[in-house]
Amino acid sequence: MNKRRQTLLYVLSDFATAAFVWLLLNVLRYVEVAQYSGFESLASYLGSFQVVKGQLLIPVFWLTLYYFSGYYNIPFGKSRIRELFGTFAGVAVGVIFIFFAVILNDLPRSFTIYYRICFSYGAMQFLLTYAVRCSITLHVRRKMRRREWALNALVIGAGQQALLAKNDLAKLGYRITGFVRIDAATPPAVPEAELLGSVDDLPQLTAACPVDELVLAPDAIPDSEMIRILYSLYHYNLPIKIRVEKNNPLARGKVKTIHGIPFIEVTANNFSEAGKNIKHAMDKIVAVLVLTLLSPMYACIAFHVKRSSPGQVFFRQERIGYRGRPFTIYKFRTMYTDAGRHDPLLTERDDPRVTPFGRFLRKYRLDEFPQFWNVLKGDMSLVGPRPEQRYYIEQIVRRAPYYYLLHNVRPGITSWGMVKYGYADTVDKMIERLDYDIMYYENMSLSLDIMILAYTVRIVLTGKGV
Repeated sequence: MNKRRQTLLYVLSDFATAAFVWLLLNVLRYVEVAQYSGFESLASYLGSFQVVKGQLLIPVFWLTLYYFSGYYNIPFGKSRIRELFGTFAGVAVGVIFIFFAVILNDLPRSFTIYYRICFSYGAMQFLLTYAVRCSITLHVRRKMRRREWALNALVIGAGQQALLAKNDLAKLGYRITGFVRIDAATPPAVPEAELLGSVDDLPQLTAACPVDELVLAPDAIPDSEMIRILYSLYHYNLPIKIRVEKNNPLARGKVKTIHGIPFIEVTANNFSEAGKNIKHAMDKIVAVLVLTLLSPMYACIAFHVKRSSPGQVFFRQERIGYRGRPFTIYKFRTMYTDAGRHDPLLTERDDPRVTPFGRFLRKYRLDEFPQFWNVLKGDMSLVGPRPEQRYYIEQIVRRAPYYYLLHNVRPGITSWGMVKYGYADTVDKMIERLDYDIMYYENMSLSLDIMILAYTVRIVLTGKGV
């Protein structure tokens, strides 16, 4: 199954449906309004500049609306009930917007014509859109039910747990590509013919075999070893599942049970699909605005950083971000040059390595403003758990293995942990702050993000950043 091709099929069908419905509406608008406003024929009306422009822009508007609704995020496994209500809600919002932006400009003979045009448009848009979408979705379901299409799962593990995972996945309609051994010394419980290699062979296997998801199913191994393997899987940018029992310490996150089969959706989070798309768009918009409008402030801070002490203006450091990928974080330098270059020491209160001007920047969180560049690049978000160095992550996961959940979302410039707990200068404090970040992860929403941003603005304005 090709997710991009399936998504494109939904996009093209929605575009064609929106264009056809808008054409039908323009015929109705001609009959009800335009022929009484100077247009001598339907052809002259449909060929007018405003109508042609609308014929091109209105379908684009609908695709934009459907994108922000999150409809295209998951092309397979759609629920017909959710598709019905999701399509209805999207069409209702879109028709109301188009009515006030376009249709209201018409000048009909009677006010009741507005109702007739609006309800006709809504009915046609909903019925045709849902009919086409439903036909595509039913076609996919038939293909999967007949086993002509199936998601390909590569199982990481070759013991009894891997064998159980194979049976569970078969019930859910998956096709098992094969198994990968974690420990070469342990005899495999799966058929030898289905063994494809070891964990070290994953780069070649994922490139050569059709793999849609990775399933981690090891037998009894230390939590630290499981976390190490898990982080190595993020590199492949594929959905990851873990089959665990609810009393497993890795199951701090919500366990998604499908037909009684417990799986942790490692790469999933609780944000709605619409929320994800809106959050991503707002990140980019706000980052561009801040970098553009506050550029004089950036120049002023850079000048004072350079004048306050010798060294570079910006501090760069590797952090671990989304899906466990490393990236370079940017800050205005607040320490003297070479401070902490060799040892990954955390900054303490009244740290002598911090310059006087650096204390001012830290107090008002101004040192964090270069991270809007990280947001624009896609390394970070406005709101999300703060990214840490690998050195400290390795210490945290020994005591709190569920820390890996935070890598399912992009790290943020600000976070619930930062506004409620503040800076953490020891690993113990990092673990205490982790409870706030896990709470954010389990309750992610746009309203929570807005509340965290409001708290952050207050901290910046009142100088309570230290």
